[in-house]
Amino acid sequence: MTHYVDGFLLPIAPEHIVEYQKVANLAGAVWKEHGAIAYWECLGDDLDIPDMVSFKKSAGCKDNETVVLAWIVYPSRAARDEINSAVMADPRLKDMCQNDSLFDYRRMAYGGFKELVRHD
Repeated sequence: MTHYVDGFLLPIAPEHIVEYQKVANLAGAVWKEHGAIAYWECLGDDLDIPDMVSFKKSAGCKDNETVVLAWIVYPSRAARDEINSAVMADPRLKDMCQNDSLFDYRRMAYGGFKELVRHD
């Protein structure tokens, strides 16, 4: 069975990480309740690798920012579309999705991905 993955890369200032983690915990629970297989949010740590494009650069980070790399796994693209519709309508997340005080949504990279290789 082939899964479908939504991927995210976003810049975040250090002073917003604790609050963002609370929001991400709620979001993960809601996505899972609506049918997502897995929900991961990871905070940048070892990002300055010589001779490679930095995640910070890719995310358009300012000097004081780091990145969050996140992904959500779904059973299929059709399931992703249904799950995301349900999540966006969920009252627990409606206000959160309108809040741009934790990070700049316009600088977030987002896309849907077909599974290419998988090792469980």
